[in-house]
Amino acid sequence: MKLLKGDKVIVISGKDKGKTGTIQKVDPKTNRVVVEGVNLRKKHKKPTQQTPEGSIVEIYAPIDASNVMLVDPKTKKPTRVGHKVVKGKKVRVAKASGTEL
Repeated sequence: MKLLKGDKVIVISGKDKGKTGTIQKVDPKTNRVVVEGVNLRKKHKKPTQQTPEGSIVEIYAPIDASNVMLVDPKTKKPTRVGHKVVKGKKVRVAKASGTEL
């Protein structure tokens, strides 16, 4: 998986197509990511001693990593990710502009 926590991404398919946000969580095992501001769900919390009335909380549900693309920092458009070796270290590079990520 070429996406990391903290990356700025844009959704390319689904009900939230066109929205941008930062990645909060990455799960490489299931190939899913949690993006801030995307795929909002309501979770009903059961009443407890601390909150006797219960509540409804909005959470960000994970979406498949294939539905998001990294945003190129130079052009602010979606781009694919490549790799390049610079000074003996492997770095991620935006395919569109060639800038390091």
